[in-house]
Amino acid sequence: MTPGVAPSPIAQQARRRYAEHLIAGLAGVASAVVETGRALQDKPSIPATALMRRDLAKALSLSGAAWQQSMAEGVRRFAQQGATATKSSDLPPGAASAGLSLVDDDTIEREILTSRLALAIMDRASWEFSDLRSRISTLEKRGELDTNDMLRAHVLARVVLDGWRGAGLNNEGWRELQAVVHDEFAHLVEEAYHETNRWLISQKVLPEVDLRPFIRRSRGAGNSGMTMSGGGAQVAEGQTSGSFPESSVRGALGGQRVGDETRLMTRASPLRREHAGEVLGRLNNLVGRQLPGFADTAQIRQASPGLVYAINEAQVGVQQRLGVRPGSGDTAQAVSTPVLLAELQQRKQALKQAASTPIERATIEIVAMMFQAILTEDRIPAAIRVWFARLQMPVLRVAVSEPDFFATIDHPARRLIDRMGACVMGFDSSTENAGEALSKEVKRVVQVVEAYPDTGRRVFQTVLIEFEKFLEHYFKNENEATRKGVSLAQQIEQRETLAIQYTIELRRMLNEVPVQEDVRQFLFQVWADVLATTAVRYGQQAEQTKAIKRAATDVIWSAGAKVTREERAEVIRRLPPLLKTLRDGMASAGMSAEKQDEHIQVLNNSLAAAFTAKAAVIPSDRLDDLTERLESLEELLPDAADVKIDESIVLDLSGHESSELEVVAEGGSMPTPAMLAWARELQVGSWYMLDYRGRNEPVQLSWQGMRRQLSLFVTPQGRCVLFQQQRLAAFLQAGLLLPAQEESLTVRATRTALAKLDADPSRLLN
Repeated sequence: MTPGVAPSPIAQQARRRYAEHLIAGLAGVASAVVETGRALQDKPSIPATALMRRDLAKALSLSGAAWQQSMAEGVRRFAQQGATATKSSDLPPGAASAGLSLVDDDTIEREILTSRLALAIMDRASWEFSDLRSRISTLEKRGELDTNDMLRAHVLARVVLDGWRGAGLNNEGWRELQAVVHDEFAHLVEEAYHETNRWLISQKVLPEVDLRPFIRRSRGAGNSGMTMSGGGAQVAEGQTSGSFPESSVRGALGGQRVGDETRLMTRASPLRREHAGEVLGRLNNLVGRQLPGFADTAQIRQASPGLVYAINEAQVGVQQRLGVRPGSGDTAQAVSTPVLLAELQQRKQALKQAASTPIERATIEIVAMMFQAILTEDRIPAAIRVWFARLQMPVLRVAVSEPDFFATIDHPARRLIDRMGACVMGFDSSTENAGEALSKEVKRVVQVVEAYPDTGRRVFQTVLIEFEKFLEHYFKNENEATRKGVSLAQQIEQRETLAIQYTIELRRMLNEVPVQEDVRQFLFQVWADVLATTAVRYGQQAEQTKAIKRAATDVIWSAGAKVTREERAEVIRRLPPLLKTLRDGMASAGMSAEKQDEHIQVLNNSLAAAFTAKAAVIPSDRLDDLTERLESLEELLPDAADVKIDESIVLDLSGHESSELEVVAEGGSMPTPAMLAWARELQVGSWYMLDYRGRNEPVQLSWQGMRRQLSLFVTPQGRCVLFQQQRLAAFLQAGLLLPAQEESLTVRATRTALAKLDADPSRLLN
């Protein structure tokens, strides 16, 4: 125990529980890494990489158990040491003293790999760690955990890497498996923090954590300098929470300032779901103090007969009062917000009189307060606000019988309201224009829910799925502002997917064919894209596409060694039409004349090598086989669902930009795994504020491609902006793309209800 820190048996036991959970999960982590190493052997790669992967898989099969045992021993060792898990002799140069010394490359590499793992862990587990740190610090009456406390992620990261190296595994193998190592340990540590927090709560240690004492501002910083101290990746600019050198952290983050990656503590983030969960948790705690059985979600409740009858009567009354005007088609009666609220308030009193238990009366009160907040949201168009009002009785029906409506943000009734709200809520009166088709769909959804009162959550889940399908069709076919942009984005996705598919199959075809490297790169990087462009434009079986395939065969044949006079004469005869085909193909793919000249020059050099017999001879049977496979190329392509459009393959989509579609090819900051996960969670129909090319304006997410690798945003004026997933995460990371709503509609409504109950809890019982 650190001098001056009060010993705490509960804190010591918490650390032991944390270590035990880690040790219990190490077998699963090691198994996942070993299996991934084996699977890599089957993936196509260049010979050197394939050999390295075979050696790695063999080493893992021999040393995987030793790595797991070494990690377990290391965790046990630092569990015994407790609050200070490492000695000064274990620290990297520069951490133990202020002196200067030369650092060998191996030490630098070790610290870079360790810091990367620690950052990956904290990207996922920072909030659980913050809660745990707060509880341990309270128990030990300290302001902050020691730099090398066993609970910190970099301590475990060092144990993991040291165990890897101690088992005879090398850094090259680690880098090959880095993604799965990061993901598995991030999940394991998050679970270990969570279980330790849960145990401490059962010991009555800070059931509700106040994080304000841990919020600090960097010297001279504004909002962007606000950080959570000790949060691993979320550390103040110019300092790290671990003992590794700052230079290692900078190297691990790709060169940008650490502070650039901490600004999100004051912005919307993928952790908003945790914030939503906290709101629901506070509501259940508050109501539970008044009504202990309220938060019991173990069983479905049966509403009392009197309340069931009253809800049915109220629903009929609301339908009549807030129905469709005769002769107005699908337009609901224009009812002002005060009239809506008065109508629902009157219904609430009748419902509470019909309720037979305090829990039923509390449920009625909370649902009424939530809908009061929803209906006073002025960004919901008046014509649609009426349909939201009509949802109150169906929602009340499921809230009475399904207690998890107040316990989880994923209840279908909540999700339906949030999805519809996110689509119809604009930014101001000039942009909140809900289209006629969207209004009709909202009306249809509400009427379907009303028509099936006895199905509980199932009807909400059903119409939620239908609403998602409607949105896809709506933006693609019915919304004038988005229709053309969606069509262009789909063509881009088809072209890029085909280009990657063609590249993968060409690599496989040429794996054993002696083709010059420059020719290989031309086929992979240029001609695959030309082939994809032609296939999208004319069709995969069109004569134009077949001509592009034949050109690929001609290039390969021409670049093989030509040892006879006849062969050289044949190359010279074929060359002019081949060069014309190559130039026409590159031009059709949007390549500039200058770039075409560069590629043609490289190919000319390859042909010169063939004439001097410096190139390898391609056997005629191998060439015939290659020609046949190219002709039936589409039958061999990998499944499009397995193709990932990312920056490792497609570095730049800007060649697709036109007057009708802007392609975001730069900007933002290097995204963390958490930001990439958030980018994959964005939902079609939601509104955002985009800061791009000197404009800050509202945009609506109108289309997402396969596996959400491409995303199209459209302004109210119809300007279309296309993001690739990595770039989208970068804009989220830098705060250049911000959600219009910091919270979903139902979470904000729950927070409003919670504030009213905080002020007057007696409302629940009246």
